[in-house]
Amino acid sequence: MIDLDSLTEKNSAKILNAFIENKVSESHFAQTTGYGYGNTGREILNHVFADSMNSEDALVSENFASGTHAISNAIFSIVRPSQTILFATGRPYDTLGKLVFGVDCCSLKDFNVNVEIGDYLVEDDFSIKLRNRPSVVYIQRSRGYTKRKSLSIFDIKEIIDKIKKKSPKSVVIVDNCYGEFVEEVEPTSVGADLIVGSLIKNPGAGIAPSGGYICGGKKYIDLCKQRFLAPGLTDVGASNHNRELLMGLFYSPMAVREALKTAQYASKIFYEKGFEVQPKPSEKWNDIITSIDLESEEKLRLFCKIIQRFSPVDSFLSPEPWSMPGYNHDVIMSSGGFISGSSIELSCDAPIKPPFTVYLQGGTNFYLSKYALDNAIKEISQI
Repeated sequence: MIDLDSLTEKNSAKILNAFIENKVSESHFAQTTGYGYGNTGREILNHVFADSMNSEDALVSENFASGTHAISNAIFSIVRPSQTILFATGRPYDTLGKLVFGVDCCSLKDFNVNVEIGDYLVEDDFSIKLRNRPSVVYIQRSRGYTKRKSLSIFDIKEIIDKIKKKSPKSVVIVDNCYGEFVEEVEPTSVGADLIVGSLIKNPGAGIAPSGGYICGGKKYIDLCKQRFLAPGLTDVGASNHNRELLMGLFYSPMAVREALKTAQYASKIFYEKGFEVQPKPSEKWNDIITSIDLESEEKLRLFCKIIQRFSPVDSFLSPEPWSMPGYNHDVIMSSGGFISGSSIELSCDAPIKPPFTVYLQGGTNFYLSKYALDNAIKEISQI
């Protein structure tokens, strides 16, 4: 079991040093308008994120609508028509489906990009795909709605070492969502060229109101900035939430600690009641997510309703499954946080399909999360 206090101490010190080295001041919180010329707050925000993630540069913006938006920006910044992108951890998360396979929607397919789906665990197949020298290799750290384990930094290093050995010019992009500050270093420390994530997950701490980040090598970040804005424009753009984005990053190691405690507690109490959980209580967490196979739609719906009932916002609402864009099944979600859709605050979601697995994440206050989970296990055990 990971020492959460030691982890939090080390990541907090790393981030504090990034603030100190970049001389963050109150003037960097000022709102800007129009083209945002001279927006030093935007520049400092990028530098602090870059240093916190051990990378040369960063693109951080409140105007990334989601992690998927930031991932799309990173991929399209690097790959070109007729080149190949290899998804090394299997078929990507459902919300990337249109980006990869869509038709007439500005997808990779529309731009004549060759897409290959690989599995780093299948040695022969993966090696053959790497011999084709893909321009981009994409690694998804978290597992989405699949049964594979989320990747540790050690796992990611092994994959990247294999990629760089067989295809050294491939640009490695890591979807870092849900994994930030769960370990002492990020994928950029083990060879990733770009890492991408959402600010309404770990690095926003429930404080950042929106946004996403891309960190990595300067030459790649320059391309990401030109894709995000326009060719030739890399240092413009007004911003209104530099304070919240910097504050969110500052408090994120503590928020991640609370989320990991929540994840471990949920795993323990449901495992003891005989439910299949992942990770199991004795295992290591590589992101903030715990999955629980609730075995029936009735129990799944009840779990989500209880999480919503014990939320600080919209506790009086009752979640219902719906056909959510980007997913192959109806999805039920509970998210009663202060930031809409925030996954670092206590929340859960699940596709309505056997074995009715719910994916629990977040919890910026462990004791209130425990309160919700205690009520959930009590009511579900009575069915």
